Amino acid sequence: MSIKVLKPGLATSVQDAGREGHYHQGIPPSGALDQYALRAANLLVGNPATAALLECTLLGPQLEFQRDALVAVCGARMTPRLDGAEMPQDAVFRVRAGQVLGFDYIKAGARGYVAIDGGIDVPEVLGSRSTYGLGAIGGFHGRRLAAGDELPLGQPAAQDREGLALPRSLHIELGGEVTLRVVPGLYHHRLTARAAEQFFADTWTVGSEADRTGYRFKGGTPLEFEPREQPFGAGSDPSNIVDACYPIGSIQVPGGLEPIVLHRDAVSGGGYAMIGTVISPDLNLIAQMQPNQRARFVAITLEEGLAARRQYNQQLERLNRFFLA
Repeated sequence: MSIKVLKPGLATSVQDAGREGHYHQGIPPSGALDQYALRAANLLVGNPATAALLECTLLGPQLEFQRDALVAVCGARMTPRLDGAEMPQDAVFRVRAGQVLGFDYIKAGARGYVAIDGGIDVPEVLGSRSTYGLGAIGGFHGRRLAAGDELPLGQPAAQDREGLALPRSLHIELGGEVTLRVVPGLYHHRLTARAAEQFFADTWTVGSEADRTGYRFKGGTPLEFEPREQPFGAGSDPSNIVDACYPIGSIQVPGGLEPIVLHRDAVSGGGYAMIGTVISPDLNLIAQMQPNQRARFVAITLEEGLAARRQYNQQLERLNRFFLA
């Protein structure tokens, strides 16, 4: 059985936890930009935490169900409506065959995650069902959803979780100014001392070009690089380097003007200097930032970054324990 896409929304795609292990071949991990919301929605409906679901960006889809299903919506505040009736978020509700699920405009956050019991049963590509649109692989025919698509559903587990809801302690707050923790490094030494200090002092805003490949930030002071004789192959702009690998979360500043934080669909290398890396737990925060939302970058040590990752993993463990209770 399947669900039929009546309206696709702005940028709805099939995503799971991603396809790790192929970045050295130029294939990024893809997967849900907000990995916490992915897990929360799946666990609510009884799926494995990393199962395939729908990631909806800024404007949700309209879906007609061909079978009865349990559904949970986590992430961005985008009220689900079943045949027009308001449904809860961060909780499980039942959809009957023939009913239509739609969504209100987003009130906070940028990406909602729609989990259906049994998961979205598209074929795996390199061990994942995630959509990588630039490479046209995975997901539903390697692309965003379009009107008329029919998405196959997996076999649901034999359990009734209708009404199950996440406690407030497991919710993630959205909106407002966001603090993004950065481990300086890579080519940070190429900045002048004044520029390195000013980058962390400024308040930046998300650009309208932000997408799954990278988030562009605007409004800060242009960055200056220490003068040097550019090596062969690096071009004339001081923000250029000889091609190097790009970590997910790394910050590049083409021309020294607007920082771009690379995300889960980013290419694996190129010729822009990377002045630091946003730590992995904070990539979930970036996923939920809307255009024009404000952010500050804060420098931390590698040890502080590892401690933040341990703290995030503890939050995931609390999420898992809730469903085992």
